[in-house]
Amino acid sequence: MTDSAAPVLMTTSEVASYLRIKERTIYDMVARSQIPFSRVSGKLLFPRRLVDAWIEGQTELPDSRLAPAPLICSGSSEPLLEWALRQSGAGLAILTSGSRQGLEALAAGRAMLAGTHLIEPETGRYNVDAVRSLLPYPDIVMIHWARRVQGLLLARGNPANITSLRDVVERGLRVVLRSEGAGSQILLDLLLSREGLSPSDLNAAPRVAESHGDMASMIEMGEADCGLGLASASLGFLPLWPDEEFDLVMRRRDFFEPPVQKLLAFARGEACRRRAEFLGGYDLTRLGEVRLNA
Repeated sequence: MTDSAAPVLMTTSEVASYLRIKERTIYDMVARSQIPFSRVSGKLLFPRRLVDAWIEGQTELPDSRLAPAPLICSGSSEPLLEWALRQSGAGLAILTSGSRQGLEALAAGRAMLAGTHLIEPETGRYNVDAVRSLLPYPDIVMIHWARRVQGLLLARGNPANITSLRDVVERGLRVVLRSEGAGSQILLDLLLSREGLSPSDLNAAPRVAESHGDMASMIEMGEADCGLGLASASLGFLPLWPDEEFDLVMRRRDFFEPPVQKLLAFARGEACRRRAEFLGGYDLTRLGEVRLNA
């Protein structure tokens, strides 16, 4: 019997042949409930579908990257991306944890997609160096999502009259920070260094923001005066960095899967363009461009 000829319901001898083991071994496995089976009128039957699933469940993978990726988009908090994931029906859950953590999750096989905006301070180049360092595999693809403007998110009307990052430091204004490894936090450190300042010069808010939305809420609620992030329709904004690159990173095989293709198809549409205009600070001209094909 060949595998393709195996019936939907196999007998003991048939499943033994299917698994290429002795029939006596099948009886022992049944006695220990180690294989899926049904007992019909005293006769043992083995549903091939369940046997196949059982075999797959016994498979030991030497590399977690060989396993199918979970339907998760990890990495940086990105308002337009999170909106597009929900609206597109891509079926990807959102797990925001910071750019570096997202790439690490992708490397460990814990996510299908990672959003990242990690700048290399010495070159000003985005994402390529971090991806090559954290994902040194021959099948990594990086797709451009958007060029964004980063700046100081402020209370509506800018009541503190903030005009620069140095102004924030010298006046001891409360600054919302992001977690270590977040792209916005790395950029903030770079901007401070260009002003001859350091993170220790900041009057940090009592807690770290987990996302851009969390940062906006903290400023609206009076927990802080400002923070480095993206423009918000409900708050003030002082542009500081006009050409940030945000990219999507994935395995090459997953680029062709329906979740990623659904997301990119929706992102190229009119609804996503209008949403980007509403949020402000987005340039989608190169959306979908392949920036790295390792």
